[in-house]
Parts: sequence; C-alpha cells; structure tokens
Amino acid sequence: MSKNDILRKLSSRKFWALLAALATSVLTAGGAGDNTVLHVTGVIGAVGACVAYMLAEGISDAANKDKTE
Repeated sequence: MSKNDILRKLSSRKFWALLAALATSVLTAGGAGDNTVLHVTGVIGAVGACVAYMLAEGISDAANKDKTE
C-alpha cells in the first residue's frame, strides 16, 4: 500500500464513518453508557473531519504549487 493510498483512505468520510460505527458497536456491546458512546463517536467524527480537511488542503496546495512552477 502506497503513501497516496493511505492518505486517500484517511481523507475518506466513509472510513471515518466506519470507525465511528465500529466504536459505537464495540462500546455498546461492552456495556458502556450512552454518554460515553456519544462522546467517543463525537471525537472520532471531529478528528475525521479535521484529518480530511488537512489532507485535502495539502493535496490542493501541492497541485497548485506544481502548476505555478
């Protein structure tokens, strides 16, 4: 798996939705309270949005740099 493949997967909203769903399922099965599940899911969603934004901006900046040089 190349670096570009990993970056593409980390910037995928589907990937972060999968992690949130997995965490929700595992925490619920483990007997965690609703409040804990909600907090963990929220953190995963927030981190996923930040990672996707940063990677998208980096890719965009790199593409623009190549065009100007």
